[in-house]
Amino acid sequence: MQTKYWKDKIAGYVMAAMAVGAMLLVIALGVDLYLKSAPILHSQSLWSLLTSTVWKPQQGQFGFLPFLAGTGAVTLLAVVLALPLSLLLAVYLSEYADKRVRRLSNSLLDILAGLPSVIYGVWGTLLIIPWISRWLAPVLGLSSSGYTVLAGGIVLGVMVIPLMTSLFTELFANVPVSMRESSLALGSTSWQTIKFVVLRKSLPGIAATAVLAVSRALGETIAVMMVCGNLPVIPKSLLDACYPLPALIANNYGEMLSVPMYESALMLAALILFVLVLVLNLGARLVLRKNKQ
Repeated sequence: MQTKYWKDKIAGYVMAAMAVGAMLLVIALGVDLYLKSAPILHSQSLWSLLTSTVWKPQQGQFGFLPFLAGTGAVTLLAVVLALPLSLLLAVYLSEYADKRVRRLSNSLLDILAGLPSVIYGVWGTLLIIPWISRWLAPVLGLSSSGYTVLAGGIVLGVMVIPLMTSLFTELFANVPVSMRESSLALGSTSWQTIKFVVLRKSLPGIAATAVLAVSRALGETIAVMMVCGNLPVIPKSLLDACYPLPALIANNYGEMLSVPMYESALMLAALILFVLVLVLNLGARLVLRKNKQ
């Protein structure tokens, strides 16, 4: 009995140490990014950096607004495209599909979630970009290379569908069976039960899942970099090119670091992404935890 007691105590201490270590790692990463960003923050105000549209490193001009706009446009479009598809797929899997279909679908979703992002980028380059440039743009009376916000949003949307569908399915599974049975006993149809009981009960979790999908999409680099055009301009339509922050860092880190403040500017871009993803993840986790209570 005494041995079992000490084993439990030691296991608890080890788990606590690992949790503290993970938190310290996140804090250390944030502090390191801030220290690397400090030179440009000391030379220019954060507001001017975030609101300027001019990106000319050779002249010491680092305007992040085009990159923030590109990141926001691609991410928002991805979530708008993926949210209804993921929601309907999760409803089907949790409420209508039999066990064999559910097992097969879950396996396929796991495979899609585990694919390297470069594969999605290649898929977008081979299929989505030609579709935009050769069919969609001419139908709209426009000319486009295909490397656009729309291409980035579609590729990112497909990438986040497995994550959103899995989380939605788990949310719906946590709705008590008694609530479904009570609704059906009162004469509601299956769809009315799903709409007014399952979806309403899961609404906070659905919102949190959407936020998690946004944070997931914010950090994607290779796939978006391959299809968005990488032009530092503020996109005015879905058929304009864009340049998200992750692509900026991936494309330029290691190049032109002899330019004053250039490395610091790229570290500031990484710090902005770090803060955005951290805040979104913390907010979504808090909502999900509150929903489970």
